[in-house]
Amino acid sequence: MSYRQILYHIVFGTKYRNPTITHAHCEELYKYIWGVIKNQKGTLFRINGVEDHIHILSDLHPSVALANFVKDIKVASSLWMKASGLFPDFEGWAEGYGAFTYSIKERDRVINYIKKQKEHHKKITFNDEYKSLLDEHGIAYDENHLFP
Repeated sequence: MSYRQILYHIVFGTKYRNPTITHAHCEELYKYIWGVIKNQKGTLFRINGVEDHIHILSDLHPSVALANFVKDIKVASSLWMKASGLFPDFEGWAEGYGAFTYSIKERDRVINYIKKQKEHHKKITFNDEYKSLLDEHGIAYDENHLFP
């Protein structure tokens, strides 16, 4: 028998970082994404965000590649958002994403961080937050290619 524990903190933004995720309907979006994650044999621990990006903390089943997991979430949610009429200004998700692994010991800390996104972004921009996550995880990046 095989055992595993893979926690990913996944972050991605809206196209051009436009504020198109309306507060009035974000919970419906999060529930929809939860269903996509369940269909991929994943476990959602927390999802939250603000108008221009979302954060997901999820278990990733070993039979599912990370790139496919994120692609399925972005494609399915984009189609749903456009068809629902609840997000009239939504044009799509930006290219790319950030995915950061955490141990089970860090799960509650990351959940708390994701829960407090609306408070957090009163003090820091998405761009600064994203660069901070990349730095925290030792990921080299070219700032010219981070944001549109």
